[in-house]
Amino acid sequence: MATRDYIPRKDSDFLTWINNFLSYLLANMNRLNVSAEVYDRLVALRDDYAQKLAVADNPATRTKLTVQAKTTARDALEKETRQTVNEYLTYNHLVTDEDRDGFGLPIHKSGRTPAPVAGNAPWVTAGAHGPRVVRIDFGESPTSAAKPEGQHCVELASVIAETRPPEVDDLIHSAVDTHTPLLLTFKESERGRTLWFAARWENTRGEKGPWSDIFSVIIP
Repeated sequence: MATRDYIPRKDSDFLTWINNFLSYLLANMNRLNVSAEVYDRLVALRDDYAQKLAVADNPATRTKLTVQAKTTARDALEKETRQTVNEYLTYNHLVTDEDRDGFGLPIHKSGRTPAPVAGNAPWVTAGAHGPRVVRIDFGESPTSAAKPEGQHCVELASVIAETRPPEVDDLIHSAVDTHTPLLLTFKESERGRTLWFAARWENTRGEKGPWSDIFSVIIP
């Protein structure tokens, strides 16, 4: 699966990345007009994640429950970090390319033709791709797997739940892919449960289109 994401996948790399992000934020938050409350929320989530990661990585304390607790803590930290980047950094005119590099964020090249923000959500469908693997197909329409003009990737938000989440914000997991299909792999213990998901386009400048409806699929 092809992805472009500034957050590292490995837990150890993510912890290193978020520590650097927070250090840079602390040193520059006044200049960038980011409040202490924003910083404090991230630090609290980082501390919780670091503690649960240490427990889950220790062979003496590693269990399914401690691993799940670590995963839940990471999901919460990732979600808050992405919201912080989107709300306070991405469109903040005070943030320079030097700042983006300091935060560990991608630097957008200049001189490109402005890309339109998608006006419609992707067409999406889901099904089994084998044991524990869900396949998400997406495109402009049921008859076209192409991306709309100027769109770089699709963002998928998802969560495993017994009932339909009321809002897209309740879909706490995130994945991106530049080409259909997107494959999601799950644990053996998650087979037979319901995965709820929604999708939206992201253009070449990182700007998001509208979310699709919330759909569901049974994990095979």
